[in-house]
Amino acid sequence: MKIDRTWMMGIIAAVLIVGIDFAFFSSDKVFMFLVGIALLVALAPFMIGLMRESKREEDVNNMFLEFSRNLAESAVTGTPISKSIINMSKKNYGALNPYVQKMANQISLGIPVSRAMQNFSDDIDNKVIRRAIELIREAEKAGGEIDYILDSVARSMAETEKLKKERRAAISNLVIQGYIIFFIFIGIMLVMEFKILPLTYGAGGTSLGGAGLGILGTGASSAAKLSPEQISSLFLYLLVTQGFFAGFVIGKLSEGTLRAGVKHSFIITVAALLISTGVRALFT
Repeated sequence: MKIDRTWMMGIIAAVLIVGIDFAFFSSDKVFMFLVGIALLVALAPFMIGLMRESKREEDVNNMFLEFSRNLAESAVTGTPISKSIINMSKKNYGALNPYVQKMANQISLGIPVSRAMQNFSDDIDNKVIRRAIELIREAEKAGGEIDYILDSVARSMAETEKLKKERRAAISNLVIQGYIIFFIFIGIMLVMEFKILPLTYGAGGTSLGGAGLGILGTGASSAAKLSPEQISSLFLYLLVTQGFFAGFVIGKLSEGTLRAGVKHSFIITVAALLISTGVRALFT
């Protein structure tokens, strides 16, 4: 993906929010909440672009499956593969249209089919399609049963897409459970911060160390020096860190790649930051 104007506008808006935050709310309870808003504004365009790119890649995979099937059917009738591609460029393949039309134009100009297919593969830059194109190129060079190779490629891609969909369906409940568990974790942290933590301090200002942390030995003296605000900050860091890595785990489980976890990590991390700082601004 390339940096576009929307990304730049988001970053500029985020910088302005942070500047206003430091200028007018540096000592206020809403300081961290506004930082979370700035983070959301800065990263939202990137995340939207990433999700659009993922959707486009999925559409390209689906359309290439249709393209390979049509190419196999055309090869069965005895039509040369070069003529088949030119004829098929007139059909609608959705997100794949620009690539198919470019390949057909190159073949029409006299560029060898093998080279045009290589350019097609390089332009799309997809591992599954790259492997399929390599098989088709080798079959076209060898002059063997190209219709059989094309049919095998189509069936292989269909099976791959079927397995991906089955995996998403099987793992969808785990993804939902991951979100539910994390938001429950946020609730527990908030209860600890606003209900349990104040109880560790006596009405007369008893230190946290005197409330029972002395059993930790050498850590008691440092713990006793922590104020409720400092411990609340530690809770916030814990939530953000947990959300960051939990998102990648969810993405890896659901789609098998860490890249897919970026959107989950973004959603969970920003939600944790905004919920924690927003509740703190309202109730403290």
